[in-house]
Amino acid sequence: MADRGFLILHGWQNHRPPVHWQYWLADRLRRRGELVLYPQLPAPDEPVLEDWVALLRAELAMLGGRERVVICHSLSCLLWLRHAATAGPEHTVDRLLLVCPPGTSSLPQELGGFFPAPGDREALARSVRRRPELVCTDADPWCREGAAALYGEPLGTEVHVVERGGHLAADDGYGPWPAVERWALHGSLGPAPVAALV
Repeated sequence: MADRGFLILHGWQNHRPPVHWQYWLADRLRRRGELVLYPQLPAPDEPVLEDWVALLRAELAMLGGRERVVICHSLSCLLWLRHAATAGPEHTVDRLLLVCPPGTSSLPQELGGFFPAPGDREALARSVRRRPELVCTDADPWCREGAAALYGEPLGTEVHVVERGGHLAADDGYGPWPAVERWALHGSLGPAPVAALV
C-alpha cells in the first residue's frame, strides 16, 4: 500500500481538461507511482455544495489512513472551507494547498452555498495537520478583492503571491507547473512558485 495519497479538486465549470495544470500534475504523480485521486466533481457547471462535499468525503475515505495531501483550485478552495466547518477527525488531512480561491463578489448568487462562513479559520486549522498554504495572484479576475487579504490573513495560511498570474489556470499559461509538483512531492514550492515553467 502506498504510504501517501493525493486528492486533487477542481473548480467551477472545470471538466478536467488535459491542458490544465491539475491534469498535468495528476499524470506526473501517477507516472512516479503515487496514488492520485482526481475526480470529476458532480455537475461542475451547476454545482451543488452538498453533492461536492459528499464526493470529497468519499474520496478522502478511499485514501484511508495513509498520509493525505489535498490540492484545491478555485471553487474547490471554498468547497474545502465549507467541508472543514463540519468535518470530523476522520477527515483530517496532512497537507493542504489552496490555489486561487475566488472572491464571492465574482461568483453568481447560485453558488452562494459555497461562500465561506464565519469561524472558518478555526475549522480550517482543525482540518489539516500542517499549516495550510495559499497560492494566489495579484491580478486574479475571479478575486478582485485580493485573495491574500481576503483569505490568507484571515485564515492564517502561509501565503505565496504570484505576480501577474491571473487565475493560475490553463489560459494563464499554467499547464505544466513544476513548482506545484515540488510542493506535492516535497512540501515546498521552491524558490520560484511564480512561473508556470520554472
